[in-house]
Amino acid sequence: MIDLQEKKDCVGCQACLQRCPKHCIAMVEDEEGFLYPKVDVSRCIACGLCEKVCPVIHQDAARRPLDVYAAKNIDEKIRMLSSSGGVFTLLAEAVIGRGGVVFGAKFDKDWDVVHDYTETLDGLAAFRGSKYVQSNIDESYKTAETFLKSGREVLFSGTPCQVAGLRLYLRKDYEQLLTVDFVCHGVPSPGVWRSYLKAECARQCAGGKNTVFSHPVNPENIRIADIRFRDKITGWKKYSFSLTLSAPQGAEQNSVFLSETLHTNKFMRGFLANLYLRPSCYACPAKSFKSGSDITLGDFWGIQNVLPELDDDKGTGLLLINTEKGRKAVQFPELSFREVTYEDALRGNPSMEHSCRIPPKRALFYKSWRQKNLLSLIDRLTSISFAGRVRLALRFRLKKLKTKFIGRG
Repeated sequence: MIDLQEKKDCVGCQACLQRCPKHCIAMVEDEEGFLYPKVDVSRCIACGLCEKVCPVIHQDAARRPLDVYAAKNIDEKIRMLSSSGGVFTLLAEAVIGRGGVVFGAKFDKDWDVVHDYTETLDGLAAFRGSKYVQSNIDESYKTAETFLKSGREVLFSGTPCQVAGLRLYLRKDYEQLLTVDFVCHGVPSPGVWRSYLKAECARQCAGGKNTVFSHPVNPENIRIADIRFRDKITGWKKYSFSLTLSAPQGAEQNSVFLSETLHTNKFMRGFLANLYLRPSCYACPAKSFKSGSDITLGDFWGIQNVLPELDDDKGTGLLLINTEKGRKAVQFPELSFREVTYEDALRGNPSMEHSCRIPPKRALFYKSWRQKNLLSLIDRLTSISFAGRVRLALRFRLKKLKTKFIGRG
């Protein structure tokens, strides 16, 4: 039986819930806004299946990818709509084209992030682009298993811990299953995300200076039309968080567009400061490619220092092939790629091997996030002092000098 002693020992993959034969496990949201399993001990038969599928209890050995590439989708439109190089779309389109099914994270009608599947090319658009919130897996493992048992081809994409959970849940390797994860920094709280959206919409409803509406709007009438965590209107490296809101203005609907850079937007600042990540993210059990995925995708941060001729600031993807199955899956004339060393990739993506640190102000954030103005709280806890800005500037300068030295050496 799952007996959680420390919250860092649960990644929230819900493999235990889906594998339980007595359906005696429920996912309950805690005070930080994350879901954790709760067992109804009166119905539990102590079969131990929930423990057998836990990716924290059963961790694979660390490994390194077989091949490492800087990669781009040659379709500029798809690349601009994607977070980085648009490689995921190529993989997904190939599976759909062969009559398969693709699983990924998308927004639901309430703008929560959930896992779902699609059997159509049109459905892939919802999975495209990063979503910096932990997705609710729900019964996606069980649904994927049903497709696999019927002989359908399945591409399952998710965080490394979600892919690890799926593999343990399935208990066998299916030849027609392709697993794709990504270089994961950590997953923010769904509860904090919901509170952020509510606070941001309320702020914009006031009208006037520093708001997108020119007139006061009733918060109950405002609607979210679109959200993009990684909008490239300001470039790929300095991407923007964009929010499209709609509200009535007389007899018509007035749609407005809010865009803030990653360092300006409050939610992104809190995410990048590791302020409200899941406790397991600070001690991730799936780092160093322990998820067992066939392919890992990411952003090739630092491409300007490795292959500057590929850097057009529209997005260069990092493509890591982890298995022979992954090698076979990446055969596209629409894919432009150049092989690089693992060390080149790791330099800009230390999250491949290292968990982020717990920030000193995390406890302070969760002590008052529900009582105080969320936007002001994030702003205060992520603000950098003058001395801190000087240290960061010096560190950045030293890093640039080091990179130049490595490039010449």
